[in-house]
Amino acid sequence: MSDSSLPAPTALPAADRPDVAARLRDALLGASFTADGLLELLGAPAYAALARSETVPALRATRGDTPLELLVRLFLLQQPVPAARVADVLPVPECLEAGWLTRVGGDELAATVDVRPYGGLDGEDWFIVSDLGCAVGGAGGIGSREEGVVLGVGGASTTLAGITVRTPVGSALDLGTGSGIQALHASRHATRVTATDVNPRALHITALTLALSGAPAADLRQGSLFGPVRDDETFDLIVSNPPFVISPGARLTYRDGGMGGDDLCRTLVQQAGERLNEGGFAQFLANWQHVEGEDWQDRLRSWVPRGCDAWIVQREVQDVTQYAELWLRDAGDHRGDPAEYQVRYDAWLEEFEARKVKAVGFGWITLRRTGSAVPSVIAEEWPHPVEQPLGDTVRAHFARLDYLRDHDDAALLDGHFRLVGEIVQEQVGLPGAEDPEHVVLRQQRGMRRATTVDTVGAGFAGVCDGTLSAGRILDAIAQLVGEDPALLRDRTPAQIRLLVEQGFLEPAH
Repeated sequence: MSDSSLPAPTALPAADRPDVAARLRDALLGASFTADGLLELLGAPAYAALARSETVPALRATRGDTPLELLVRLFLLQQPVPAARVADVLPVPECLEAGWLTRVGGDELAATVDVRPYGGLDGEDWFIVSDLGCAVGGAGGIGSREEGVVLGVGGASTTLAGITVRTPVGSALDLGTGSGIQALHASRHATRVTATDVNPRALHITALTLALSGAPAADLRQGSLFGPVRDDETFDLIVSNPPFVISPGARLTYRDGGMGGDDLCRTLVQQAGERLNEGGFAQFLANWQHVEGEDWQDRLRSWVPRGCDAWIVQREVQDVTQYAELWLRDAGDHRGDPAEYQVRYDAWLEEFEARKVKAVGFGWITLRRTGSAVPSVIAEEWPHPVEQPLGDTVRAHFARLDYLRDHDDAALLDGHFRLVGEIVQEQVGLPGAEDPEHVVLRQQRGMRRATTVDTVGAGFAGVCDGTLSAGRILDAIAQLVGEDPALLRDRTPAQIRLLVEQGFLEPAH
């Protein structure tokens, strides 16, 4: 079946009836239609299966007639339910009038949109609205291939929400808002939230998400990239989970940016600097090309705008065949005509070959506007597990960069440091050896980094409690190991600097 023959998304509920949204919210909460309520009803396996687009376990767990089971079938699993039963749970006349529900088959009701309970970082009970068939996420979970379809919460959405710095700010911009999850998070710590999207349907759904979640309305604007932003507007926080997929053409608005290669992500990053207030953060998810004969880190560093520090973390790399297959499956193309699938697959590989792309990287890009004459740009690969949320970790990373920039080696030796909490030390070597071959310091929280240090570095970190200066600690170590204190002071600041940069040590102010 071709995309054009698929039905268009349904008509959406009215976005100008906050009274109905408030009543519907109260009814959903009253029936425990929340993230916690869902987990308790379904059990962990069925709940986790939803994130993989598998609904059968949840359907089996909701065959009863309780209010919560009815709501899960209605709003999350797209199943019609008896009107008489729903009348005891929801304000049906108002929901019909405002378009949240529609009559089907005479005596049954169906939802016009998907509604997914979503728990905020501070335990808020929120609801993410999306097009029918798009709430549960996961590859192959899209219920429609209509160009303007609006998805619900996926792994990328929650990743960005988790890494975003959550300090109170005056203004926040959610660029490419989709179903509104980033705007919803920003509403908790930003006085003013602006949300943009090239898709007017996404802006409508964002308004529904905010209203149904009991959040303040956002300033919603249609347009691409920074087009809807006035020339004189700047922000304290910019977030974007953009349509970053590197694809041949722009088939699906939610994922395909319509620019060649990784130009959309590059443009977004390059233009963000002039839109940030001093000290403000811009945080993006992005894909980038690994081009033959080019270092990917150099490619990304060239994107960073002047006047900004940057922290770029590559989380995953896929070869071009894996990448093409991932996004063909995302659109459900693998379930269609095999010949059409083959043509589309070939088009992706043709595009990559023309651009000399051998792989595609995925990760996070964080910018911070700084007045420093010499900004810090760190690009690294870290595919290992991390502990979300990471917003505080990201903020602390840039605070440490400020400290290191302001302290030369002499000042570093005069400084006082503390070993960050929950660091463990591992000694690696052959069994029975008198001394370890090397020592590894490992973080149990945040980025969960591990770094190899020599015995001096391990000894230094182990006694850092903020009491003594770094120089005095090194003098004591030199005396213990019989080394010249001056030589030890000369060669150790680089190691201290690295331990501070990576978050093993923090200045004891």
